[in-house]
Amino acid sequence: MGSADPFGTEGLRAAVLASWRDSPTRLREDAATEADLVRAGYRDRLLTELAQNAADAAAKAGVPGEVRVRLDGRTLSIANTGAPLDLSGVHALTALRASGKAEATAVGQFGVGFTAVLAVSDDIEFRSTTGSLHFSRDRTREALRERGIATPNAVVPDRLADTDPAGSTFRPPALRLTWPVEAGPAPGFDTEVVMRLRADVDADALLAAMRDEATDLLLELPALQSLRIGDDEFTSVVRELGDGLEELRVTGPDERGRGWWQFRTPRARWLLPLRDGKPHAAPHDVLRAPTRSDEELSLPALLIADIPMQPDRRRLLPGARVTELASGYADFARALPPADRLVLVPTPGFARSEADGLLREALVRELQTHSWLPVVDQKADADIPNAGALGLDSSYGIDSSRGVIPTAVPARASVFPYLTPELARLLDDVIGPLVIPELSSGAHTEALAVLDVHRLGLARLAELSGGVERPPAWWREWYAALEPFVVDPLTAEELGALAVPLADGRLVTGPRTVVLDDMLELAIPLHWARLVHPEATHPLLSRLGARSATAEDLLADPALHADLSDHPDDPDLVDAVLRLAAHADPDALPPWLGMIELPDGTGELLPADELLLPEAPLYALLVEDAPLGTVAEEVVAEYGAQALRAVGVGWDFGIVAESDPTGPDHHLDDEEAWWAGLPEEPAEFVAVRDLDLVDDIAWPDALHQLLAEPRTRRLLADPDGYTAWWLRRHARLDGIPLGHHRHPRDTEFAGLLPEFAVPGLSHTDLEVLRTVLANPERITSELADALLAALADPANNPEPEVVSRAHRHLAAAADRLDLTELELPERVRALSGAAVPAAEAMVLDLPWFGLVLPPDRLVFGDQETASGLATLLDLPLASESVTAEVLGAGLRTSWSAAPLGVVLRQLFSLPPQEGELVLHEDLRVRLSGAWSGTVSVPWWRSGAETHVRVPTAVEGTPPSAS
Repeated sequence: MGSADPFGTEGLRAAVLASWRDSPTRLREDAATEADLVRAGYRDRLLTELAQNAADAAAKAGVPGEVRVRLDGRTLSIANTGAPLDLSGVHALTALRASGKAEATAVGQFGVGFTAVLAVSDDIEFRSTTGSLHFSRDRTREALRERGIATPNAVVPDRLADTDPAGSTFRPPALRLTWPVEAGPAPGFDTEVVMRLRADVDADALLAAMRDEATDLLLELPALQSLRIGDDEFTSVVRELGDGLEELRVTGPDERGRGWWQFRTPRARWLLPLRDGKPHAAPHDVLRAPTRSDEELSLPALLIADIPMQPDRRRLLPGARVTELASGYADFARALPPADRLVLVPTPGFARSEADGLLREALVRELQTHSWLPVVDQKADADIPNAGALGLDSSYGIDSSRGVIPTAVPARASVFPYLTPELARLLDDVIGPLVIPELSSGAHTEALAVLDVHRLGLARLAELSGGVERPPAWWREWYAALEPFVVDPLTAEELGALAVPLADGRLVTGPRTVVLDDMLELAIPLHWARLVHPEATHPLLSRLGARSATAEDLLADPALHADLSDHPDDPDLVDAVLRLAAHADPDALPPWLGMIELPDGTGELLPADELLLPEAPLYALLVEDAPLGTVAEEVVAEYGAQALRAVGVGWDFGIVAESDPTGPDHHLDDEEAWWAGLPEEPAEFVAVRDLDLVDDIAWPDALHQLLAEPRTRRLLADPDGYTAWWLRRHARLDGIPLGHHRHPRDTEFAGLLPEFAVPGLSHTDLEVLRTVLANPERITSELADALLAALADPANNPEPEVVSRAHRHLAAAADRLDLTELELPERVRALSGAAVPAAEAMVLDLPWFGLVLPPDRLVFGDQETASGLATLLDLPLASESVTAEVLGAGLRTSWSAAPLGVVLRQLFSLPPQEGELVLHEDLRVRLSGAWSGTVSVPWWRSGAETHVRVPTAVEGTPPSAS
């Protein structure tokens, strides 16, 4: 081995050529292996592979690693510092199946990864301070010729081709043979790889891709500290932060730099990206071993691992112990600032690869089973050395023995979402380890769920409060700390079981069951209300349903309802209710207060809602034997009329109300009939009571009174409610039900129904009463009977149009009525306006029959509802009772061909007509059946044919042709 050939390449070449000569198959295998490595494993890893070699060389020499990439025309050079080329490296460079690595899992200085240079060049020089080599596909091909070694297709072409589908060309391997060269590496560097780029390589794009890789390579290869690509330089700097945490910062040509927090575990390095000095979860990445592989990951931190990989370092070796990489990950989390630790928790999602799935599960298991999650500590800052300097909030304190936030195993900790420092302090010994407020926001919910941290809700805090013994002042602070969390009815509902201390020393459950005594201004002894201790009173209790001591709230208390149900005549209870009622709004009180029993004028105790006040205006409206008493004068004198009216003692019409009613059990007149007609049970029942006690002659005044009171007026406006329904059927003016009167402004039934006439009503009052008057769109069986009777009454003289409209409304309602209940009169109203015997009438369904049949025989509404009208009146249809035959052939034409057809369509705005148009000089129709004879008509319809009389036609010729 001479100085001109320091590595003995001549002997290496001879050995390789001899093996190819002795085994042509070996030559093909070497060519195929090299091609596969270039096309697959190392197709886009040029800078990566050479940077790995540079990093190993720097580590071996113990010097800062530097790499320089330079493009000179079509020559690309990549130089680096570090240990120079040695003989084992030469063997590794020329052996496609071997590597100079000490271990299978280590990154070798040289090896099959060097094949990546063939992606851009077939002429490569490897220059080193210990000697330089030349690799050339052309020289390899020439060597084959010189030795007479046959190529697999027996011809070594002069021109190489990348591929040939026909298999007519053969590319010899470029890196199996090497020759010594004199050129050394660039000054200041120990090794340099020089590549003459092939014509198909875009040099600018290649450098741009390398610039994109630069930052990643400095992250992955800590032995490298500087990477220069053209004029752009990238450098990395590591700074110790303590507890094994380091800050790694890479500065590029934009000078802004990028930072990561780095942590080393026995088998891996973890990198967490920084943004504005704060850590953030990394985007989807790949396993780096140490450089980028094809194993996709979705972990919150970048993983650079020491793990066995396949030769091309793109995929894990089968059986690689991926889960061991998670060991120590919890230590990484514990090294981070407390408020940033949850960033390391993998979020739920589909794994991006098998390795990703295994790693995610292992990391979550590591985090779930180790103590690192910051929890609150109630030690005061005053007891903790340097707490302020450490920047720790007094809301959770620190462990003075370690100088850090105390931690817990996540599975044993609890979290209350959006925990505040105030609430954390009050939860001192109420519950176990509690996650610090900084990690309790909604942004961390998903991560805490992954860790199986027990989630506390307001309902759980309310439940726990039932076993807490604290002074009343503590409870006020407790409510103040909870108040910010009550943001809607749902959260308020969760605190329904919150404990409340009472003034008598008891602790009761549920704010809805208590009364806030500091708002009670009336000195009235209450036997049904539970008063909150004044030192514990807080506005939150009111928001959660605690009743302020207003008269309305106290009188609506369910406890009072229960007491009245059992003891409606208890003197103390009656006294308290009436004294409160004097200060209450009657419209805000429940109707069940009417069960309270009061003495009437004779001393007999009666429910309040069965009594009237003296001189009540309702007296003048009632029948003489109305079963209502008068409250005793002394009761009125003691409590006042306002208090008595508030509890249901009558002055005017009373109201019956019930939420979620279950049936007609309100003791109202004819209530069962109204209920039976409902399509579904109402959600609320509200009605005017005692309407059946009104004297018939008093209904004008009664209507005035019902309209004068807002609470009864609104019930009249509900057409489907019991009140309007009862008034339509049972209230009478001049002996006629209100529902059979027509509104003064409605002419629909003029001449058939009497006009509603009550003096003194305003226009607005009359509009409200529309619901109780005859409504053409809501024909009931009773109204139908009234209309049929009015139509049959010869004394009535309605206009034909009114008759037609009445028939039309009746026919439209036929499907909603029980026709078997209708009382059909013996007479019906004919088209002529006369009331004629029903036995002689028929319903006009086709308008042209109206040209030939007497109007006194025809009943008409409109053509669309004729069938329904015939069914309702039990009358035959004209077209089914009379048969018509058109006499004479006429002149057959079409609507579009005949000028007359065009004119008729325009005159009557007819749509396009189907069928023929037949013109007659004298159009005659022969009738038979219920009416017989021959009649001249101006037009007729027979099936799809339209016949028209044209008197001026001559010998069958239409006027337009004569």
